[in-house]
Amino acid sequence: MSLFWRIFVMNASLLVLATLLLLSPWVTVSSPVRFKEAIVVIAGVLAMLVANALLFWYALNPIKRLSRAMVKADLLTPGVRAEAVGPAEMAGLVHTFNAMLDRLESERATSSARVAAAQEAERRHLARELHDEVGQALTAVLLQLKWLADRAPAELRDDLRSAQETTRESLDELRRIARRLRPGVLEDLGLTSALRALAADFTTTGIRVGHRNEPVLPALTQEVELAIYRVAQEALTNAARHSGADRVDVELRHGTLGGVELVISDNGRGCHGAPEGSGIHGMRERALLIGAQFTLQTNAEGGTSVRLRVPVRAEAEQ
Repeated sequence: MSLFWRIFVMNASLLVLATLLLLSPWVTVSSPVRFKEAIVVIAGVLAMLVANALLFWYALNPIKRLSRAMVKADLLTPGVRAEAVGPAEMAGLVHTFNAMLDRLESERATSSARVAAAQEAERRHLARELHDEVGQALTAVLLQLKWLADRAPAELRDDLRSAQETTRESLDELRRIARRLRPGVLEDLGLTSALRALAADFTTTGIRVGHRNEPVLPALTQEVELAIYRVAQEALTNAARHSGADRVDVELRHGTLGGVELVISDNGRGCHGAPEGSGIHGMRERALLIGAQFTLQTNAEGGTSVRLRVPVRAEAEQ
């Protein structure tokens, strides 16, 4: 029976019952109405309203459950579905909603994968341009400054040496940016070496970065390794810019249910319900692409912990 007919039958039943009671010998109404008769009629009306409200609550409760499920639905936490309970019409509506979530999650995963691939291609292009064009130009400037400093008068030599040192620092920073855009160490030496190099890069920013890898880890595909590296990179960037921490620990270890787990903890001020920015949103997207679980929380002793749990099935599906 459809929702319309169920509500109609419930209301019709109440009206028929009220009519039968009014026609019964137990309920009489005089003219003018007596006080006791008015009490009986008012009590009957109230009882009918209460019964009507309860019946409506029972009939519409599945819609309320579905509404709550719609509010809680989040494509960044896939797999959460509404429970298909109640009459066939409501169960069909819930199944339709769940099927829509399945389709949206699939389309989002596909589009996110395309966006991530395009971003990586653009990163590689920019890194190559920085290294080949800007890097070579700065190297040429550095050599010219050295040539000038060796031949300049004594009163200009210190200024030229200072300009030479500034150019060298700019060239080093440019190379660090290029490495972050295109992690060549990851492609050549693997994830462990890439995370070690990443920790060393951030140590130069004034933050002490501790790094620990378990010696033997499951084999990972290039896509999974790249996602783990980018999450670690973004977590370290957030710690350096926003946490106020002076110590960050990076650990790559076996997961509790197989696979691997990346844990990045700092001793900063913690997140404390702060709104998520594009960096955290990007880390969640990376986790979704490889079927991993991403969590961000404030530690009991202060600071923030970022965890990325990559299950075995995520490695096998890539």
